[in-house]
Amino acid sequence: MPMYQVKPICGGDIKIDLPTCMYKVPNIHAQQGKSCTPEHALQNGELDPAVKALEARQDEIMRKLYELKAAVEGLAKTVMTPDADLDLTVSSSLSSQSSTTFKSTTDLDTVLGKDLGALRDIVINANPVQPPLTLLVLHSLLCQRYRVLSTVHVHSSVASVPPQLLSCLGPRHADSYARHMFQLGFTLIWKDVPKPQMKFSIKNMCPIEGEANIARFLFKLLAPYPIDPAVATLVDSWVDTAFFQLAEGSVKERSAVLRALNSTLGSNPWLSGPEFSLADIACYCCVLQSGSASSSPANVQRWIKSCENLGHFSHAKLLLK
Repeated sequence: MPMYQVKPICGGDIKIDLPTCMYKVPNIHAQQGKSCTPEHALQNGELDPAVKALEARQDEIMRKLYELKAAVEGLAKTVMTPDADLDLTVSSSLSSQSSTTFKSTTDLDTVLGKDLGALRDIVINANPVQPPLTLLVLHSLLCQRYRVLSTVHVHSSVASVPPQLLSCLGPRHADSYARHMFQLGFTLIWKDVPKPQMKFSIKNMCPIEGEANIARFLFKLLAPYPIDPAVATLVDSWVDTAFFQLAEGSVKERSAVLRALNSTLGSNPWLSGPEFSLADIACYCCVLQSGSASSSPANVQRWIKSCENLGHFSHAKLLLK
């Protein structure tokens, strides 16, 4: 017999469900139409708003990183531009007019490689004592074919440069700071060098030396060389004759070249035939620079006027005054 007797608090027919696991949570896999994952979901199957905000922020960061990567790749070539120790930035020019001097055109990707977003900057070192007139004429032609960012610098090895050489590529363009707006960069550096030097890609390309070789490279950006091997050889022959005999030869050699020019131009309007070519640019500039223009034969005089009527030689002519 118990010592104390109390009445039961509840009835004896209550059923108690004993747990079969330690923790019991809703089954989120059973909910239809929900795209949440177990680690990101609440007990009611909805995605945590904080997780949503974090994912959106991460997507925005990744987008900006991809844009930054593209910009850095575009600037890589600019950062590695040779001769970075420059002292004075003087001029730049821009022209989007189409050139009608050459019938055939050249794709920049074909000659310079695929564009990776960086400005294709051609850097030329030249001595102000012997200005490369041929390259200045080719620069004028390039400005009519492409959007060219043209800049003149003075290297520390040169004490002073005449004003006409500082402005030989034209006036400074208002958008020169926006390099992405241009297709081609033409950087001329007045530097104490024995002969003109050109650098385009310091990774994949060795420097080009000599005004004739640089002129050949730049001319290919305007028009391809003639398909006919005989015509292409004739153009190369006149270019070599211009620089090695007219520009650097003796008085006797110059006279012989002028006679050959007069004979060729007696039956053809241009040196390589019916079309204007690099041969005409090189020979005109070397005739002008040698001082033989005024004493040249009749056919050469007529050819000189035809070249000047094209309008691309005005800057080169002004440098000799």
